[in-house]
Amino acid sequence: MNEALQEIHDFLPCRTPSRWIENALANQDLMLIDHAHCEKKAASTALSLMYRYVDNTDLLNKMSRLAREELRHFEQVLAIMNKRGVAYTHLTPARYAAGLREAVRKDDPGRLVDVLIVGAIIEARSCERFAALAPHLDERLAEFYNSLLKSEARHYQDYLKLAVQANGGPVDERVADFLAIEQKLIEEPDSEFRFHSGPLVN
Repeated sequence: MNEALQEIHDFLPCRTPSRWIENALANQDLMLIDHAHCEKKAASTALSLMYRYVDNTDLLNKMSRLAREELRHFEQVLAIMNKRGVAYTHLTPARYAAGLREAVRKDDPGRLVDVLIVGAIIEARSCERFAALAPHLDERLAEFYNSLLKSEARHYQDYLKLAVQANGGPVDERVADFLAIEQKLIEEPDSEFRFHSGPLVN
């Protein structure tokens, strides 16, 4: 797993700010609620790709597996929340995913390439944050977050491979464009704590 995590650290433009780690530890109930939302949204994204691109067999197989895994993670987060007496409530979404999707092209094949790149970046950042958080959490939550690293790392790789396939060649330039946006979203102060937010203003 160290090798996969190193690959993700090499891929991402920055590490999670230490201030965000402090925010997460001070808002663990909120972190779990938003984590559950993130898993559900990840499954929804995979399913929407399956509905839109019905002739792409490789995408259909990878997204089907990914959706199942994300829904399983969703159930696992809910179970942890239930044991801790944390209610699953509606939250306003972080600016993170919307900020990345603003740069997605409107027409295919560019749209598909960009959506897959965004998916890869979100999965990579999730993996990086699980690893960054785990050493600071209680044993049960740390064990759970460490258990997610392998699948999140694979999801990142799957998305990136599908993007290259959809583009018919390397996607390095588009990846660099999106990573520049991602770095700002991760490092610039945020007004609300979320799993993919920047560090809180105060």
